[in-house]
Amino acid sequence: MGSIPAEIEKKEQKVLYDYQKRDINKIFSRLEEFPKNYNLLYQLPTGGGKTVIFSEIVRRYIEATQKKVVVLTHRIELCAQTSKMLTEFKVKNKVINSNVKKLCDQDEYMCFVAMVETLNNRLNEDQLELNNIGMVIIDEAHYNSFRKLFRFFENCFILGVTATPLSSNMKLPMKDNYNELIVGDTINSLIGQGFLAKPVTYTYDVGLGALKIGMNGDYTVKSSEELYTNMMMQDKLLHAYEERNKGKKTLIFNNGINTSVYVYDTFKRAGYPIRHLDNTNSRQERAEILEWFKNTPDAILTSVSILTTGFDEPTVESIILNRATKSLTLYFQMIGRGSRILPSKDEFSIIDLGNNTARFGLWNSDVDWQSIFRSPDFYYDNLVGDEEIERNFKYVLPDDIRKEFPNSKDIGFDVEAEYAKTKKYSLRSLTVLEKSIEQHANMCAENSEDVFDARILSRLLDKDIEYRIRRYSYCISKSTKNYRDWLEEDYVRKLRSKINQLFIDK
Repeated sequence: MGSIPAEIEKKEQKVLYDYQKRDINKIFSRLEEFPKNYNLLYQLPTGGGKTVIFSEIVRRYIEATQKKVVVLTHRIELCAQTSKMLTEFKVKNKVINSNVKKLCDQDEYMCFVAMVETLNNRLNEDQLELNNIGMVIIDEAHYNSFRKLFRFFENCFILGVTATPLSSNMKLPMKDNYNELIVGDTINSLIGQGFLAKPVTYTYDVGLGALKIGMNGDYTVKSSEELYTNMMMQDKLLHAYEERNKGKKTLIFNNGINTSVYVYDTFKRAGYPIRHLDNTNSRQERAEILEWFKNTPDAILTSVSILTTGFDEPTVESIILNRATKSLTLYFQMIGRGSRILPSKDEFSIIDLGNNTARFGLWNSDVDWQSIFRSPDFYYDNLVGDEEIERNFKYVLPDDIRKEFPNSKDIGFDVEAEYAKTKKYSLRSLTVLEKSIEQHANMCAENSEDVFDARILSRLLDKDIEYRIRRYSYCISKSTKNYRDWLEEDYVRKLRSKINQLFIDK
């Protein structure tokens, strides 16, 4: 392609940051070395300015080569946003949407922006013929829908851009379509430079044993809705909001429309300003809801993944993940909606109700993207499983329940330590549960005037009992749900009996 002329370097239409200039120069070095038939992937976190970067690349490339560029997106909103940004960079462009059947005026443009499905249909039907295309840029390149268009641009330099270079389909790795990955600045680096807000993360343990994995490798909507629409989870969500987020502008992400509607009803009944949005809303309804959200200081918006891309509202102060996901991309996208900075906002909060932080790590932790790009199977194989995550749960009596046991100094019980004693002294493993029952019975008895009060108190220990049974089942390597259920029922029966015996002895 030849060197980029110095006078072109001086014609920057917008101020570019140092890390953006550095990455643009890296990309152009590949363009100069491999002007054709080279597929390059570029990674930069959400909020780092990927659209700004590739818009500047388009401008410089056109001026240097006089060849045309096609920019592909997967959503109509991204088409409009991309076209607007290119225009700000003085790149005259045309959007190829469903209304464009032919390109009689294509000589007037050096850049075209298109949705992948629309362009694929036009090219397959021979309705369009794009001439003199030298570069194709693919936004949100981790989506596999773009693969179908590669055959139409075999002699072009293809640049994919994404925040997460991990294919949306684990069976179709990105390394099969891209020759190389260039990694941009990390989230922590962008936070340190003042380009992204700092996250403050709060996690709440959630048992995900009832969730099922679908064909796409993620949790199914049906099983997710069965879990997240129950009253216990709705109460946990509301409690988490009131404990950590109350009064903050909040986005809630759910897996399923029914869950989002339940969330809307729960918060509405509690008197909070909330709206619900999903892909069944009309364009006018969506615009009205987002305008309300933008202009309402303490607004809450509950949705179903529709706002993971193409949505930029810097005033968001808090993100609630009211769902579990096995998609690293979705995890980063959801949280990224809260990372935009403002003069009055240098941090935002994350509430995780799906064990996602335990699965993927903190959002701003460093990630070895090169390793994930080269060996996605290794990454998937080493993803922390739900059972392993739940083994690390630690139950602590909530303050309101702890207050019901004021006379009890010691309320903790180390199941693993007690199990180790049974092994050391050749005791029955059930000795662990017998000691636990004795402690629980004493807690109830020493805080009650009679056996009836003690039995009522024992009902407050159901979560603690469930936790201890789960820890015990891990110790004996027998953790099927049916066995744990039987142990819990037996535990409760023996606890009642022990309470009775304590009062008889009195």
